[in-house]
Amino acid sequence: MKTKNINIILLFLVIVIAISPLIIYSGLGENDGYFGGSDDKAGEIIESNGYKPWYTSLWEPPSGEIESLLFAIQAAIGAIIIGYFFGYWKAESKYRK
Repeated sequence: MKTKNINIILLFLVIVIAISPLIIYSGLGENDGYFGGSDDKAGEIIESNGYKPWYTSLWEPPSGEIESLLFAIQAAIGAIIIGYFFGYWKAESKYRK
């Protein structure tokens, strides 16, 4: 009986957490600055002061989706490397015992 009550409470919390962003969302989009970060603001301020970049990229991805894909691949490779070493160290310590 006690486990059933905990499951109902957890289900209620999951529903509240899933629905609350939809209620809190103010309707502003990316163009309105709602999702803008400090990188965007800093870039605008630097460019407004007349700064001219001394370096340009050798290759720029043709779209934002490809840029996101490359970033996701980079993150996955890094996670695999980190996971491998954590697993290696855990197995090594288990073997020594």
